[in-house]
Amino acid sequence: MLSVVIPAYNEEKLIVNTLERVSNVLSDANIAHEIIFVDDGSQDGTWETIKALSEANENVVGVHFSRNFGKEAAMFAGLEKAKGDAVAVMDCDLQHPPKKLPEMYELWQEGYEVVEGIKRDRGEESAAHRAGAGLFYKLMSRATGFDMSNASDFKLLDRKVVDTLNALPEKNVFFRALSYWAGFKTTTVHYSVADRESGESKWSKRKLIKYAVTNVVAFSSAPLSLITILGMITLIVSIVMTVIALVQKISGAALGGFTTVIILLLFIGSIIMICLGIIGIYIAKIYEEVKGRPKYIISEISGR
Repeated sequence: MLSVVIPAYNEEKLIVNTLERVSNVLSDANIAHEIIFVDDGSQDGTWETIKALSEANENVVGVHFSRNFGKEAAMFAGLEKAKGDAVAVMDCDLQHPPKKLPEMYELWQEGYEVVEGIKRDRGEESAAHRAGAGLFYKLMSRATGFDMSNASDFKLLDRKVVDTLNALPEKNVFFRALSYWAGFKTTTVHYSVADRESGESKWSKRKLIKYAVTNVVAFSSAPLSLITILGMITLIVSIVMTVIALVQKISGAALGGFTTVIILLLFIGSIIMICLGIIGIYIAKIYEEVKGRPKYIISEISGR
């Protein structure tokens, strides 16, 4: 059986259409399936819609969070509740095409344990968003050692991979990177990002920046290495300025001391504050992990 995990946040208008599209594709391909909608603390009628569908359709399961915990938590909640031999994860807005699911399922039947959905393009995005996403994935690719430039959350995992991910103890997780990290026998399918059929993206610029920072910190120590680089830059600048000051002292040339001192103080102070900020982010994430709170809290489950 194939389990399809679909996180949803304020997607009341799309739930029914998404269920029909996914269910029809899998039924036409004669694939036994269950569809798990995870409501990430929506403020509209998303949960009521999911609950009604789960009560009317035995193949639908609804999971409702007590509040908004984020997409990563919703995906892992779906992985935990999935009962299938293989588990696919996709977005509720249908930008991940359901028609690719049978192809991914066939590759799984051939023996592949991870089937990664790779974007041919990023769809309609602003230049700023495209540039920011490109920078983020370059950093993640360098940190992980895998090419994640066109990676997505659209993927199919074998049961052993799902069990491996569910056993990970950390709270701050990055699903699309962890599937690369886990290894196993992997292949890819390519797809074009479709336009949203209804509603608007729930990702504001602030949320995207926070999401990027959290995932970089959760999966890489590269920012900590940046502190060493900044320290070396500061040392080099200090040596250069020292040499200049000594040469001017020996040659008897007047040194404009006030401006030089102010510039140096501002430069060194900025470097120190950047370094403290990076360390502070990591300490905050360590603090969250040490508290041992769960990734999410489920308030209600409907269906099955």
